[in-house]
Amino acid sequence: MSAEPKARLLDVTRLVSRIGRGPLTGVDRVERAYLQALLARHTPLFLLLQTPYGYIVLPRAAGPLILGWIAAPESVPRPALPFGLGRRLSLRRAVRIALRAHRAASCLPVRLRATIRALMPQGGVYLNVGLSNLSGRTLSQLQAVPGLRVAVMIHDTIPLDHPEFCRPEAVASFRATMAAVSRHADIVLCPSRCAGDDIARHAASFGGAPRILPAHLGIDPAEPDLDQVPKTIDLTRPYFLALGTIEPRKNHALLLDAWAEMAKRIPASLMPQLLIIGHRGWRNEEIFARLDALKDAGGPVVELSGLGDAAVAALMMGARALLMPSFAEGFGLPVLEAARMGTPVMCSKLPVFREVLGDYAVYADAGDMYSWLPRIIDHAGRVRAAGPGRILEADVGWAEHFRTVLTVV
Repeated sequence: MSAEPKARLLDVTRLVSRIGRGPLTGVDRVERAYLQALLARHTPLFLLLQTPYGYIVLPRAAGPLILGWIAAPESVPRPALPFGLGRRLSLRRAVRIALRAHRAASCLPVRLRATIRALMPQGGVYLNVGLSNLSGRTLSQLQAVPGLRVAVMIHDTIPLDHPEFCRPEAVASFRATMAAVSRHADIVLCPSRCAGDDIARHAASFGGAPRILPAHLGIDPAEPDLDQVPKTIDLTRPYFLALGTIEPRKNHALLLDAWAEMAKRIPASLMPQLLIIGHRGWRNEEIFARLDALKDAGGPVVELSGLGDAAVAALMMGARALLMPSFAEGFGLPVLEAARMGTPVMCSKLPVFREVLGDYAVYADAGDMYSWLPRIIDHAGRVRAAGPGRILEADVGWAEHFRTVLTVV
């Protein structure tokens, strides 16, 4: 076991940018979990925030403020400016102004190395798990701070392995990120062994050989609240969930095809519902058009966006199954959340799903709708027990993750 570092510097750039922007994504939740875990430890903690003008280094005391504003954006204080101008500021600017008042230091980009060197004791660690602020310029300066180790989490390498599922600018941006991380990070954290193998392969292609540390992510179970579920959903009818951003790699087309085929075989009164929960992503105009047409038709496929955690948890508890026919994933938090609640999971035959779920899930070919159809029809006819049912036996909390990671960084 490694000794506890002298101090930690957690990058909160992404998390701060998410204040007031709706439900947190999977990466956002990981950064929040790290902030919560590090605040619970006694090791000195600093927070790094990139702004349009440079960097702000925050003390530990700013951590609870950020967590509070994530939960309640309306609590962000507004500056006292004449003529009510403070109330007219964008939330993002108000957050930066409020945090600047608590800063331990601030600097221009060229002064980052000197600022961190003056503030942190030797033997510290820089942690970035949010995929923001990972330029070569930033990481090279941090790497040059004497005694400071650089630890970065890469969640997956999908933009490099499957560029067809990503925007061209996202592929170029991630390539630059991966190159910078490969050359300047001492340790690369990742959520699975499968992701670790991919990262090691790409790091070598960029001329780097950082230590790779896989550690399964945890989940933050929400308390289910049926009152938060939209009243337009008929919970007396069988339903399935598809949870996640509506983007090409999630393969919503297979599910829409399955429901279209079911409509030919099953009377409308017996059709199960498909609840697609997630915001619309990118490069998926054909699917958006199909969803719009289905919405106008008032059929069993329902698109839901902006649901809170309590509503999603309530729907998960009653679902016949979570459906995840993804073409690619780095981890797949929804399948773990479903398994933790005892909800059946039907997913594609990805190695990472087998690593995480073992024999808990029903696996089917992501390219073969007809291998999914009989399984969906079978699950639609099953009545779930009142209790949680069989629950995934693996530890799905954050405790095991941090036992692995924080003994190293």
